[in-house]
Amino acid sequence: MNSLLNKVFLLQNTRALVCAASSVQSQVLTTQMPLGVLLTNRQYRSMPTHGIGRYRHLLPKALPKKKKDKIQAKQIKAPTATEFGVLNVCVSGYDLTLVEHYSQYIHNLCSHLDIKVDECYALPTKSTEVMVMQEQGTKMYLDGVLKTHERVVQISEMKATLFPILAEVLLKNQPEGVQLCIKQHTEADFQARFKTRPELQGLIAKINN
Repeated sequence: MNSLLNKVFLLQNTRALVCAASSVQSQVLTTQMPLGVLLTNRQYRSMPTHGIGRYRHLLPKALPKKKKDKIQAKQIKAPTATEFGVLNVCVSGYDLTLVEHYSQYIHNLCSHLDIKVDECYALPTKSTEVMVMQEQGTKMYLDGVLKTHERVVQISEMKATLFPILAEVLLKNQPEGVQLCIKQHTEADFQARFKTRPELQGLIAKINN
């Protein structure tokens, strides 16, 4: 009997302790934050969301685009006793791929030989019409149009002792159908880079007169 009574008293004590602990916990929660606030009041509903997703203010400000300046003629360096001045390595041909690859090869070769490359540029494409005359007649008809592509690799400050080596290597690796020409740079070569506009030149001449 005593053991049964002890068990009953223990159960009653544990129930009382659980009820006391739950009441204390509920009092602590209600004092820190009311239960109604936890259930109904949502703090994020009062926060503004109109700025979410905007990122442009984080990017750096883009600078205004500058207009490209006109290409001006540079002063041509005069040759000396041991060095050449400014040389133009001209490559021309009818096959654009061969001309482009050969000009790239010249550029890489000059860089490998420590020859200063000022710039590489393309000249305007020239078109040549091929006319054929009939065997029995005087009329001529168009048989085809040949387009000549030209690239220029401009080099400077090349030593005179290095020029024969460069010329020999370029001639040995010259592809078929591609013409090679090395000459000194002049002002006429600079003007040849731009397409002529006869109408505009005529108007300018009239204004000047």
